[in-house]
Amino acid sequence: MVINKPSGLLCLAFLLINIFSACRNSKSDAQAAFYYWKTDFNLTGKQHSLLKEVGANRLYVRFFDVVWDARLNQSVPRAVLKASGVSKDLKIIPVVYLTNQVFEKTRGSELDSLASRINRQILHLAEKAGVNYEEVQIDCDWTVGTRPAYFSFLSLFRKYGGKKLSATIRLHQVKYPEKTGVPPVDKGILMFYNMGKISADPKLVNSIYNKEDAARYLQRIRYYHLPLDVALPLFSWTLQIREGKVIQLYAKITRKELSDADRFTKTKYQDVYRARKSFFTGGVYIKENDLLKLEEISKNTLKEAARQLTSELAVLKKRNIIYYELSSENASAIDAKDLQEISSYF
Repeated sequence: MVINKPSGLLCLAFLLINIFSACRNSKSDAQAAFYYWKTDFNLTGKQHSLLKEVGANRLYVRFFDVVWDARLNQSVPRAVLKASGVSKDLKIIPVVYLTNQVFEKTRGSELDSLASRINRQILHLAEKAGVNYEEVQIDCDWTVGTRPAYFSFLSLFRKYGGKKLSATIRLHQVKYPEKTGVPPVDKGILMFYNMGKISADPKLVNSIYNKEDAARYLQRIRYYHLPLDVALPLFSWTLQIREGKVIQLYAKITRKELSDADRFTKTKYQDVYRARKSFFTGGVYIKENDLLKLEEISKNTLKEAARQLTSELAVLKKRNIIYYELSSENASAIDAKDLQEISSYF
């Protein structure tokens, strides 16, 4: 059998395919990190152990929220962090959450003052906690309508802060960047959770993460015009449903509580329980016949989410994989080896 030598063009094609495949298959030097979202900064022994075992020293700490106060007709801080003497071994990134209403109500001429006040508040809290920081993260689910004000605020804040600036990016903002725009920051944090509809329908799938909903947003993610870190869910919640309506979400009603056969009975739907009687649990009133729908993130769910995302995400060296959040409950339930494995996918 005679084998003809490949042409120059064919060799070039094979070379390009191999280079492209190598780029897509290479992994970033991903580092695990955590969000800390409680008002009082006080790490437990289990939380310290988890950080050490995972090899993570980076914490994205919510310093405060900014909300619109209708009575005062101005934006005000809420849920301000209480912290002092934070360990020097921890690398703290201050996070400030701003409601969308702040940018609906704040006049353009007041954005400079808002940026200045937020920067001063961060500096004050960081000094009180003994924290030196190199980056600030802004968390806001902006809309098409608030985009001009929010982006202007970010530009002004960079002027005052003088630090690296990152911003959270929701999935719909990645899918429709021509409408929502790309914020003027150094890096984005893709929030890869809360993608489904919170619904009283017991047949609907997990609203925190499910593969089908996620797939609708990922087609264009590798072309997004910002380098992206990734935030993955490390939490569960239970929906309390009464008379066909979701009346509350609870983070502390877990599978353990729902497995109490004296209080709950399983329904035909997966992870949906019916209250056998009326009672209080942890200060929460459960009424007879209320439905409790558990939406849970297991290690297998996390692995599925990570694999799905890495198949579409552009390669980025030194990517941060930030788990939301570092709580005492999660520190007890999660295996550090699993988090190390999940982070390695990136």
